[in-house]
Amino acid sequence: MQSAINFLSVEEYFQLEQTSEIRHEYVDGEVFAMAGASEEHNFITGNIYTLLRSHLRGTPCRTFASDMKVKVKVQKADILYYPDILVTCNPNDNERYFKTSPKLIVEVLSNSTKTIDKREKRLNYQNIESLQEYVLISQDEIKVEVYRKDNQGNWLMQILGKDDELRLDSIDLSLTMAEIYEDVIKINLG
Repeated sequence: MQSAINFLSVEEYFQLEQTSEIRHEYVDGEVFAMAGASEEHNFITGNIYTLLRSHLRGTPCRTFASDMKVKVKVQKADILYYPDILVTCNPNDNERYFKTSPKLIVEVLSNSTKTIDKREKRLNYQNIESLQEYVLISQDEIKVEVYRKDNQGNWLMQILGKDDELRLDSIDLSLTMAEIYEDVIKINLG
């Protein structure tokens, strides 16, 4: 059995997304439905969003969680993802339904998304000139992967565990694992 794949323009995608009851990501004309998130995923996202929002209050930086898209241009392809958290500090990054100049993107990994987050999204996000850090947070264990762009434009990776702090150079903030995983995983810090 064969069926045709219908490709949508970015404009058609935006029109459909405005009225859709579920969110979809857009990759070069194809649309992919997004699965719902677990309780742990929501707690981690909420914890980080609250800490970032509080830290960045009064600065030109703005924090968005889950429902704001990031538009990426890779070669000639338009891509729109919904990251779990993004921070943009560019005052010209003012589209209502998507951002194009994030400094920081955070994804909370789930079994259904971790391969895409670690490969496809990471590679595509790294094409964003303004992006300085891409952070992947496990929801099943205390593990954080940080991809950080150095001064030469190279991407370096760091893996953090329960005894480490997450240093976000892009916005000058450090987060403890206890703050990130509050109400998710009990951390014995003693």
